[in-house]
Amino acid sequence: MNLEELAKKFRAPAFPGSYFLSFEGIEGAGKSTQIVKVKEDLESRGFRVLVLREPGGTSFGEKLRQAILNSQTDLHPVAELHLFASSRAQLLHEVTLKELNVPNTVIIYDRYIDSTLSYQGNARKLGFETVLQSHLAFPLTLVPHLTFYLKIPADLSHGRQKLRNAPKDYFEKQGDDFYEALVSGYEKACELFPNRILTINGNQDVESVFSDIKGHLDQLILENSPRPEN
Repeated sequence: MNLEELAKKFRAPAFPGSYFLSFEGIEGAGKSTQIVKVKEDLESRGFRVLVLREPGGTSFGEKLRQAILNSQTDLHPVAELHLFASSRAQLLHEVTLKELNVPNTVIIYDRYIDSTLSYQGNARKLGFETVLQSHLAFPLTLVPHLTFYLKIPADLSHGRQKLRNAPKDYFEKQGDDFYEALVSGYEKACELFPNRILTINGNQDVESVFSDIKGHLDQLILENSPRPEN
């Protein structure tokens, strides 16, 4: 089964009136800022919005998050892959599917499978096929209705991290080659899922980035709104 055939195995959940979104990007891309702005915008429209992070979002997932991001030793790429997939499966089962069943709910993920494709599939050299094959069992076959990839170059990521002056986690400590591989990995993911992943220029100011995202959100909601009866 080639990559295109594997990609067709993944579907967005079908809960009329509710939406599943995710945000992607390398460190410093501005995901957290835009997630807050999108949450506020959607709530102003009457949606119930939940923001979840990966890995994490459940008691089980938060324990895995600490184990991964605070690791002082190198983890094998296969171990990384399955730790993230385990956290993801539990979050989908325990929270996401149940909450999406509530009308007018939007769930926003800070990272999802595209991070795994980029980090473990490309940067850790496991390959996209290995990642997708590991996600073929439900509920891991679920993907967001839309994914916003905030694209910035690796040098801008490093610059923004320096401005933060915060302690670096397990992945943030990686070198330039790793970050270049992440950017390349995200580009490949965009090519594989062109209808789901939307590339947003993260070099813009905050309001311009949000304006681009909002335009796509407006279209998604409009396309899925009930048609008025004649």
